[in-house]
Amino acid sequence: MRKITNAELGRPTVEEFSHMEKMPVAVVLDNVRSAQNVGAFFRTGDAFAVTKICLCGITAVPPSREIHKSSLGAEFSVAWEHYPTTEECLVRLHDEGYRIVAVEQVEGSVSLDELRPDPSCRYALVFGNEVLGVGQQAVDMCDSAIEVPQAGTKHSLNVAVCGGVVLWKFFEKFIER
Repeated sequence: MRKITNAELGRPTVEEFSHMEKMPVAVVLDNVRSAQNVGAFFRTGDAFAVTKICLCGITAVPPSREIHKSSLGAEFSVAWEHYPTTEECLVRLHDEGYRIVAVEQVEGSVSLDELRPDPSCRYALVFGNEVLGVGQQAVDMCDSAIEVPQAGTKHSLNVAVCGGVVLWKFFEKFIER
């Protein structure tokens, strides 16, 4: 086995990426307090070609050294918007035709392994604060909820890790490779 060089991977430039077809998924970060987690979402959003990332409330926004460090520059390739509150963001996304989905442990949530995304829909996935999760006001505005099944003693994953798991599930359903 030989490792493939970055040049051999054939990745698009930032300009080419901006014109590529994107997955019909927007990421909403509800008061995510760690800039490193925000940067990780940018990097994952780039990898899985999300439409955009919505940074809400206290969530850090570019330019930020901490975001840049974990995103490796993906804040330049992934479209993003900032909203003073998550609720304002969700109203806008709903008006744009997105199906709003909380990624949270709530009554009636669907286990990620049972999720069957509708290819005719656009999704906005709401990820919450590292301690408090998705705020109840935001949950109240969601059309549905999904959660990642877990077997350990902890009741949650790091929000950026959760984002990678959930976005992969959508990526494998929406993007032909």
